Amino acid sequence: MSQANDLKPIIEVVESLLSGLKFGTITLVVQDGRIIQVEKQEKIRLK
Repeated sequence: MSQANDLKPIIEVVESLLSGLKFGTITLVVQDGRIIQVEKQEKIRLK
């Protein structure tokens, strides 16, 4: 399997998280050169 095919599901997850995020961070956790976890931290701005 090519590297591009390996990343496709991860890219889809990140795109999905980005579409619903106004303020915050998305973190990719890497172990042994591979992405093992995707974390989302959302902030809500109070006016």
